[in-house]
Amino acid sequence: MLATPKPKKMNIDQETYDEIEQLIHSSESPVGIDAKRTHIIIIHKLIQIEKRLDALSALQAE
Repeated sequence: MLATPKPKKMNIDQETYDEIEQLIHSSESPVGIDAKRTHIIIIHKLIQIEKRLDALSALQAE
């Protein structure tokens, strides 16, 4: 049986952690976060990363 690799620990400073926590927190949710808002934030960040990678790829191709 293959061992599952342990996830790497994320080093997030407390200020950033608290900011993210405030952004996604929902007292109305049974799990304590607004899932829709959380997914929108994640997808938005992924789109930003994709655009930056495209720009870097374009620069490298020149």
